[in-house]
Amino acid sequence: MSSKEIERKFLVKTNAYREDAYKKEEIIQGFLSSVPERTVRIRKVDDLGWITVKGLGNASGTTRFEWEKEIPGSEAKSLLDLCESGRIEKTRYYIRIGAHTFEVDEFKGQNQGLVIAEIELEDETEAFERPTWLGEEVTGQIKYYNASLSKLPFSEW
Repeated sequence: MSSKEIERKFLVKTNAYREDAYKKEEIIQGFLSSVPERTVRIRKVDDLGWITVKGLGNASGTTRFEWEKEIPGSEAKSLLDLCESGRIEKTRYYIRIGAHTFEVDEFKGQNQGLVIAEIELEDETEAFERPTWLGEEVTGQIKYYNASLSKLPFSEW
């Protein structure tokens, strides 16, 4: 299904979000294409997989085309073997704050130490509650995109 993704990203100041998480999962992902105009991501979570295509973001970096389809985990594993070098591994925590859900990613490997929170919105100007652990906004900063982190990891900044 195709849609428009409206998302904002933030650095995270503390790990206080962990106590409020209602779910967490381990994610492995790679990129068949990491060019900004057509990023193609393969993601594996447990026995499930997804293929996602994202388009170029708007000027603010909050909105872009996104198409995603669930695939069997075995297919995701095979496709991960075809991906560009630089896999992303992370633990994702889901935290409900008011009417929204924050997804907080703790990166591993060469991106260890980087923690980013994302929130999806219905509209770019939609208001939302900001938890105390939410830090600086990094929406639209390409170096924080997973495709960029797969090429130039946080440990090399």
